[in-house]
Amino acid sequence: MEKNDLEIDNLPNRLTFFRMLMIPVVVLALYFTEQTPMLLINFRPWLGHVACWVFVMASITDFLDGYIARKRNIVTVFGSFLDPIADKFLVVSSLVMLLALDRVHPIIVIVLVLREMYMTSLRLLALSEGVDVPVSSLGKWKTGTQMVATPMLMIYDHFLGMNLPLIGTILIYLSALLSMWSALLYSLSMIKKLKEKRAEKRKIKKEAKS
Repeated sequence: MEKNDLEIDNLPNRLTFFRMLMIPVVVLALYFTEQTPMLLINFRPWLGHVACWVFVMASITDFLDGYIARKRNIVTVFGSFLDPIADKFLVVSSLVMLLALDRVHPIIVIVLVLREMYMTSLRLLALSEGVDVPVSSLGKWKTGTQMVATPMLMIYDHFLGMNLPLIGTILIYLSALLSMWSALLYSLSMIKKLKEKRAEKRKIKKEAKS
């Protein structure tokens, strides 16, 4: 283990911390769109925009912290653990709030949240087995459509001539379909690699005995 593997205070981790601090801002902005206190009543039409752009900013930090960590070779145990957790917290919190506001169907939220839990479990299994299963292009498309749909559903109004509720709803349904398909492909790929690794181990044992 390298000297800086246990380091906490570095730029990628600061960006991850910042992303986590943005989660309550998104949640509260969405909550106050319905339960608006008198102090914020004049800002009510803009609270969805606040949630949207804070979500976008937090999502950008997700790209930046990974890019900086790879560019500067700053890979730490803490960052490897916290970065995916921060992503899950941001996405799941946003989906739950959109569900509470009746802007997304409960089945879609269930599919997307359970998929995140399932994929996290699979990746932990792959890590424990020493198997490397790369993310498919479908998984990236799923993430892309979800990250575009979510802020649109936060604004949930016509903006710059675009019907954001309609576009966001179409994209979030598409994201749910892609999430199930990509999870299936990932599972099949992982099963194949696990079988190959088992076969390789059996071959090595057989050669060692002979």
